Amino acid sequence: MFDYDLIVIGSGPAGHSAAIQAAKINKRVALIEQAQSLGGNMVHSGTIPSKTLREAVLYLTGYREHNVYGESYSVKKDITMDDLLIRTDYVIQHEIDTLKHQLSRNHIDIISAQASFINQNEISLNFNDQKTKRNITSKYFVIAVGTYPTKPDNLNINNDLLFLSDDILNLPNVPKTLSVIGGGPIGLEYASIFATLGVRVTLIDKSDSLLKFMDSEIIDSLKYEIRKKRITLRLNEQVSDIQKFKDTHEYKIKIILSSGKQIISDKALYTVERSGNIQNLKLENTGVLSNERGQIKVDSNYKSNIPNIYAAGDVIGFPSLASTSREQGRLATCNAFDIKTNNYHKFYPYGIYTIPEISMIGSTEEELTQQGIPYETGKSEYKEIARGQIIGDDTGLLKLIFHIETRKLLGVHIIGEGASELIHIGQSVLAFGGNIDYFIETVFNYPTLAECYKHAAFDGINKIN
Repeated sequence: MFDYDLIVIGSGPAGHSAAIQAAKINKRVALIEQAQSLGGNMVHSGTIPSKTLREAVLYLTGYREHNVYGESYSVKKDITMDDLLIRTDYVIQHEIDTLKHQLSRNHIDIISAQASFINQNEISLNFNDQKTKRNITSKYFVIAVGTYPTKPDNLNINNDLLFLSDDILNLPNVPKTLSVIGGGPIGLEYASIFATLGVRVTLIDKSDSLLKFMDSEIIDSLKYEIRKKRITLRLNEQVSDIQKFKDTHEYKIKIILSSGKQIISDKALYTVERSGNIQNLKLENTGVLSNERGQIKVDSNYKSNIPNIYAAGDVIGFPSLASTSREQGRLATCNAFDIKTNNYHKFYPYGIYTIPEISMIGSTEEELTQQGIPYETGKSEYKEIARGQIIGDDTGLLKLIFHIETRKLLGVHIIGEGASELIHIGQSVLAFGGNIDYFIETVFNYPTLAECYKHAAFDGINKIN
């Protein structure tokens, strides 16, 4: 009756995962990607480029060795954008090849074209040669088209000194000064990356705090660490205008805040908002609902208001992380074909790749206080752990939150080297409903950062005994 059992629109983490899952249960699958290469924003302008850029910066600046060999230690002096992009370009090409191989070996039809809906079971394909068109049908659809950075209408954003987050790798050189507008994960990551390069960074955000969904103690630690890198925080500030002007011999950018402050820098990065890439899908032909930011409304099964059309990834909104998008895509396919899944998706880890990186899973102290749940915390600092001294990280912190009566683990919050890796130990214990006694009674390799779990558990138990 249909050409395919499932058509996935978009080849980012959500789309790729949705397509692979359907192929694994022997469904006929097509994946539609309008760009010339697979991977979406994750590979080309988001996760992979920014995290690879971060790793290149950490290596070339010798950042991880500064506590041992001094702040002046570096692998290379006068680091250029070309130095940084050598590593980035290599990883991007490797990821594209890997994605293509995974899709091909699972016999998924990869179609390079722009898709638009004719009705809820049929789409029109406009191929990249601008001449070829054809229609195909499917029983189910997963929309995983991702997002694009939006430009505010009231700001003069169209100049060669102001970059959007997807364009930051096009910087011709490393600036001496940089203004970052937006204190979300993307803005914070790039702010700390460039500050580690020695760039003087000013971070501007309209909120009075940063990353309010994260634990406030961890965020306080992050603010302290990035201020040590000479990042100036301008919180609770609104941008009223952006101007380009000539200062002596070169053009610079002036950011005027509603408070009257003026910030002058060589370059600026705008990371405030992103909108769903739905403008060409003609969703009106299906009745699928979306909001003013192009985000598709879905239920807990990632099903839209139209029963056979699902959506996953950044196009449905928060948390807009590659890791969660992958799982959302997989679950969307499972739900469409009635494949039973476990309920672990309520324990999504969040990893923010600032310098230092931060990661969390479960509840924060603020959430538990509002809910009236009695809890206690246990903490371990990296400087107390042999591995922390070996790797030169004396600022890291791991915090456990547990129920004061049952000792059940409720949350894990980490700042420091390897935070996004360490979090998965706590994730497993949370998923299986364990308590902090597990960390006390188990054996961790020595010397490892994982020992922080045991030290933090002892610290917590000592507070209630």
